[in-house]
Amino acid sequence: MTEQFYITTPIYYPNASPHIGSTYTTSYADTLSRYHRLKGADTYFLTGTDEHGEKIAEAAEKAGVTPQAFVDQISNRFRSTWDELGLKPNGFIRTTDPDHQHAVQHFWQLLYDKGEIEFRGYTGRYCVGCERYLTERELENGKCVQHLTEPEARTEENYFFKMSQHFDWLIQEIESNPELITPERYRNEVLSMLRSGGLEDLCISRPKSRLEWGIPLPFDDGYVLYVWADALINYLSGVGYPDQASWETRWNGVHHLIAKDILKPHAVFWPIMLHAAGLPLYKGLHVHGYWSMDNQKISKSLGNLVDPLVMKEKYGFDPFRYYLLREMPFGLDGDFSEEAVVRRINDDLANDLGNLLNRTIGMLHKYFDGIVPDSAGEHVLSETASRVAEEVDVQLQAFSTQRALTVIWELVSAANKYIDTRAPWKLAKDESQRDSLAAVLYECLEALRVTAVLLESFLPETSPRIFERLGIEPPTGLLGERLRWGQLPAGATTLKGEPLFPRIETD
Repeated sequence: MTEQFYITTPIYYPNASPHIGSTYTTSYADTLSRYHRLKGADTYFLTGTDEHGEKIAEAAEKAGVTPQAFVDQISNRFRSTWDELGLKPNGFIRTTDPDHQHAVQHFWQLLYDKGEIEFRGYTGRYCVGCERYLTERELENGKCVQHLTEPEARTEENYFFKMSQHFDWLIQEIESNPELITPERYRNEVLSMLRSGGLEDLCISRPKSRLEWGIPLPFDDGYVLYVWADALINYLSGVGYPDQASWETRWNGVHHLIAKDILKPHAVFWPIMLHAAGLPLYKGLHVHGYWSMDNQKISKSLGNLVDPLVMKEKYGFDPFRYYLLREMPFGLDGDFSEEAVVRRINDDLANDLGNLLNRTIGMLHKYFDGIVPDSAGEHVLSETASRVAEEVDVQLQAFSTQRALTVIWELVSAANKYIDTRAPWKLAKDESQRDSLAAVLYECLEALRVTAVLLESFLPETSPRIFERLGIEPPTGLLGERLRWGQLPAGATTLKGEPLFPRIETD
């Protein structure tokens, strides 16, 4: 049976344009999607926009347009940005889509019928930025720690999902399945959260008397659903729940990719919602850290966003994508600076990879008129290539692009060192070493071919350029076959050209 791999990003809140945070998450998911597809999995990659709630209504009013017109504009900006950056989701969902609204109402009607919903009055402290009531434990000096604002005191009657009755079940589930939430620090954080006594039942409604912009409750049209009670269900509706029979097959391989600021909804609300509805849990929740700038989190509220289209214009998107995927260890925070982007481009892409390609093909043109020699090589680098490919798979199964790229660069470094050690320019001076010279250059060319195969998922624009310089078409077939050593055909005509990654000169 074909393996299922279904990867999701959060659906992004369209109250501002795409920035480095959403670009990082979407690029990460795109990379994993491409990799698993190369391995032969039936792969589906979903992203989209989260378009209801109080913040959207307020932003639309401020802009002087209807909420629908507001979200149409920003949602289209997300879609067009991903397209311009070459990111390839299979699905782009909007929570204003009719199919999604149908799925949401079906889901909550199901929980209502199961007795999981209760109507009651409530007085609490409400954060508009979080769009929910906060407990005292979630405040610091009386303020929301995420938005640095004081919550409003509110009293109203609402519908509550009886979430707390499932906390013991969720603790047992997380303890018995260590891979459910990764990295481990976030698993431990969720367990601590559940055991703290600070979590309560979840308020899932907002009265229409103060908020009309939302999906109406199926069992009381005087209320709309709380934005998280609506948004989380996109992961189901995005693959056809509840009406398309294929949704269950897709769901068998679902992995969620999120930033740590939305850990609680995904690690507490969502699994309990699924459990209460009698649906299987996700296979994995994978949590990454924040990007910061000058020790401040990059965020819409702080206004220190990094525009990915500006980065593409300055550096090209593949180099910027490389920086994002290589710079920040998964689960930890990363500090953005353009100096670090330039350093990665110059050191890794220009000096290491680009130089390997240029010097190898340059010598091939000097000594063999640019034609790949008829040589099986010395098979010195084949063992390294095989080990690297295996380790890349281990790291990507663990959702670590940073470690996977570090491993790929071990092959690049080994090939550069091999050239320095074998010194083809010295072999070329001795006609009796002609076969050895051919073997050395073939070995380096084949290492470049394997490197290009391994980089297909990470640098989808760069990889074909390497194949072109090697004089071959991008390979077809599954990843394992593409990685088999010795496939570069003798007689292929390589191409000299401009540096793959020109060095960026700095003052």
